[in-house]
Amino acid sequence: MVRRFALPTLAALAALTASPVAHAADLSLPAPVIHEVGGWYLRGDIGFTNQSVGSLFNANYANFTSVNNIDKGFDASPLFGLGVGYVVNNWLRLDVTGEYRSSANFKGLDVGAIPGGGFGDDRYTASKSEWLFLFNGYVDLGTWYSITPFIGAGVGMSRNTISNFGDFSVCVNSGVGCATSGGSDAFAGSASMWNFAWAIHAGLAYRLTQNATIEFAYRYVDLGKAHSGDLIAFDGTNNFNNPMEFHHLTSSDFKLGVRWMLDAPMMPLESRG
Repeated sequence: MVRRFALPTLAALAALTASPVAHAADLSLPAPVIHEVGGWYLRGDIGFTNQSVGSLFNANYANFTSVNNIDKGFDASPLFGLGVGYVVNNWLRLDVTGEYRSSANFKGLDVGAIPGGGFGDDRYTASKSEWLFLFNGYVDLGTWYSITPFIGAGVGMSRNTISNFGDFSVCVNSGVGCATSGGSDAFAGSASMWNFAWAIHAGLAYRLTQNATIEFAYRYVDLGKAHSGDLIAFDGTNNFNNPMEFHHLTSSDFKLGVRWMLDAPMMPLESRG
């Protein structure tokens, strides 16, 4: 009789003593911290642009047998942006951003072959600024030590403005066609135009607190095109409409941003009862 109850009793004691040991072993491993997903946030960004233009065009190019854009570069310029977004889940975020990209100085040089021989050059100065509005989506690729790499893409509109355009041309060779192909200065007023714009993003985010996250990001953005106002010669001559056109404007931007969650985050899993 004693033996009949001994085995079940020993088995029960073994189970009771083994369970705390196993539970203690489980507690010795760090539990994953899963933060709340979902919620609205505000964002602000500052940074600088590195812009380029694919090609230049002017109606006066018809007076040359060929034209080469020898130089066409922009200085860097600052950018300032604000936005509002929503965290869909622990890997997808969406936001809408608007930013002002302040004036970037432009310098260019064209060299054109003159019919009948010789060539002429045109040196350009201008400044360019934009208002850029994008709808963006981002994929967070996981978090290690509070750092989250991410990638993303955006589409929207850009309002590109060319200001203070100047054309300073010199007829290097006084061959046939020089009188109509160069040798005069011209200026243009400011002009703006809207374009479809798109962007790709990549960066790192660091979570400072439950609500605040900072970002360092790279963005490639295609801004479309732009044009100056109508070019008018220094003596007031304006025979036809010929604004300077800037085709395929792009920029490689570097940004520092802050995101602030508006909704109070839930407690991490290990802190829940």
